[in-house]
Amino acid sequence: MKKKHIVTDRIITKITGWIAGLTIIALAIWAVFTLWEYREYEQTNDAQVQEYVNPVISRAGGFIVAVKFEENQPVKKGDTLLIIDNREYTLQVAQTRAAIQKAEAQLEVLKSNIHTTQKTAGSAKAQIKASAAKVWKQRLDFERYLRLYKEESATKQQLENVQATLDVNNSDFQSAEENYGAAESKIDDIIAEKTVLRAEIARLKALLDRNMLDVEYTVIRASYDGRMGRRTVEVGQMINAGEVLAYIVDNETDKWVIANYKETQIAGMHIGDTVKFVADAFPDQEFKGTIISLSPATGSSFSLLPPDNSTGNYVKIVQRVPVRIRVDAEKKQLAMLRVGMNVNVYVPKKQQRHG
Repeated sequence: MKKKHIVTDRIITKITGWIAGLTIIALAIWAVFTLWEYREYEQTNDAQVQEYVNPVISRAGGFIVAVKFEENQPVKKGDTLLIIDNREYTLQVAQTRAAIQKAEAQLEVLKSNIHTTQKTAGSAKAQIKASAAKVWKQRLDFERYLRLYKEESATKQQLENVQATLDVNNSDFQSAEENYGAAESKIDDIIAEKTVLRAEIARLKALLDRNMLDVEYTVIRASYDGRMGRRTVEVGQMINAGEVLAYIVDNETDKWVIANYKETQIAGMHIGDTVKFVADAFPDQEFKGTIISLSPATGSSFSLLPPDNSTGNYVKIVQRVPVRIRVDAEKKQLAMLRVGMNVNVYVPKKQQRHG
């Protein structure tokens, strides 16, 4: 029995030794591989996939009567996403059109008034000529009777009658001139009214264009090819202009990775350097990329409350500098990556040394 226990202990010891040996070998391989990676690459796991995620914003307020998309649905540019009740806006269009028609009718009335007033002015002008002829003739008669009166060939009463007629004719002449001047002034007034009315018509037409735009805004369409994100609205909901209704991920722009490298790691990085990265979601899939920009400041400098070390209580913390990397991949590979995915980024040190 004792011999059996000794054999068993030997087997356990042997197995344990093999396991320990294999573990040590595995750790050694891992250590060598890790050290090699640290020697060959500047790496960081503080990185995420990015692409443009834009809000779908309403430019008109009202009740939603139809929602034409679901979350995560792919859409094409011009696809209808939401429809807002447009009856109030169409009524405003009708009212503005009616106001334009009224103003245009008033403009026609003013044109007719100008024509009528021009005829009145023409009549007054003719009256001026007739009155001037009467004044001229009556003045000659008055001068003749004045000579006769001085020669005592005409009575004073005859002279007074002729003078009275001359005064009446002068008054008629002045009245005709005033009537002509009033007609001309009225024409000027009507022309000024036409100018004001034309300006009002132009304003109403601009307002009509605005009202028609509001009608168009009640149908919200996709601005580009993309994929719908979170949806926050339902039929019957009252919304205001400027309210965020959904989110859409733009398929028409490139994807990129923002890798937040330590400030001690970026000395040899340059725009155009090639990199590789691995997404946590696809650990067996390697992606390629190209550095397209390095941030002009550290990430903390863009924060809402940037650190202020001028108080004297300075604590040195290694800062992170965002590095923007364009994803160089085929369409199939790009479709695998989603906004916000965590990735591990590796920038070869060899090209940095050569650079």
